[in-house]
Amino acid sequence: MTRLGNTVLLGIEERLAGAEQPAAVVVDVGWVNGLAAIRSLGRVGVPVLALDHRRGALGFRSRYAHPVLCPDPQDEEAFVSFLAELGEGLEAPAPVFPTHDEPLNAIARAGERLGERFRFPFPAWDVLGRIQSKRGQLEAAVQAGIAVPRWAAPGSAAEARAAADELGYPVLVKPSTTEGFKRRFGRQAFRCESAVEVERAYADAEEYEPLVQELVPGGDEHLYTLGSYLAADGEPLGLFCGRKLRQTPPGVGTCRVGEAVWVEEVVDRGLALLRAIGHTGLSQVEFKRDPRDGGLRLMEVNPRLWQWHGLAAACGVDLPMIAYQDLVGERPAPASMNGTRRRWAITLLQGERPAPQRPPYVDAVFARDDLKPALVQVARLLRR
Repeated sequence: MTRLGNTVLLGIEERLAGAEQPAAVVVDVGWVNGLAAIRSLGRVGVPVLALDHRRGALGFRSRYAHPVLCPDPQDEEAFVSFLAELGEGLEAPAPVFPTHDEPLNAIARAGERLGERFRFPFPAWDVLGRIQSKRGQLEAAVQAGIAVPRWAAPGSAAEARAAADELGYPVLVKPSTTEGFKRRFGRQAFRCESAVEVERAYADAEEYEPLVQELVPGGDEHLYTLGSYLAADGEPLGLFCGRKLRQTPPGVGTCRVGEAVWVEEVVDRGLALLRAIGHTGLSQVEFKRDPRDGGLRLMEVNPRLWQWHGLAAACGVDLPMIAYQDLVGERPAPASMNGTRRRWAITLLQGERPAPQRPPYVDAVFARDDLKPALVQVARLLRR
């Protein structure tokens, strides 16, 4: 692993010497979304600089990664300065793939500073900043005629309690601005069963501009995703559709088991929303099928790679590679998923039972051509 010096990234020229394609930069490779992006690009010969602030990042163990230890993106000035210097050591502008909101937002805010040395699979900050507001997403969806859960944006704990009383329990108290929220609280939102819990959650999350939102009923299997890459002119060059089967934790969590399934309504409404908010590049749009009326409700838009995008690649829609080709000027032909009912899973996860699926399925960590990340994961689980 290499750390940037005062003026140059030591050894970068040697690492990339003789590469036939421009390098790609994958940022925040601690878990499976970063690992999947590394593999998508590395398998076709793209040199991949894998950046993370943690020495134990799982993506550092991939045979396709050139590991680079970088500052924590929450130290935005240090992180952006690091990237700027890294870019100076590259022969050609590099497509950059942030896998979480903190590096994504930091890079986008520094777009003018970094734009000559990097290529971005997301819009400029004046557009992205609005998309990264969960309140802004809900408001834009309503304007576009897309159904959303009932919600409120309270200005105090008392208003939050009143909103929850009106919506009916249980409710979610969730951040409108998400940067740092999950790292701080270890969750994406607070599920509240009582007024006391709502007031406490609001007080804890106040700096994140919390929203109070109804909890749409139904299990994890009612959560549907459109994964896509839209070129700068709005043409969809990659389209994937799937649904979650299991989350960790259940109800409000991240995908543990997912399935590829094409639902035209999900695709159409997701694309309509992306166009309404002006998004281009990579994204995940998630809906939930409301069993009360059968309609789709918007859950969120993630304007980046999401946790289980490796399933899209297994179904013929390799979104990191599609984005890379477009960003380096080799625009690919549009691609849609070529199969359904194929599954993806994090088979082994600390503190939970194994979740193997009927073969063949895509394991989030194990890969025959890249064994070390799985060996490291198993060793860590055994130690714990």
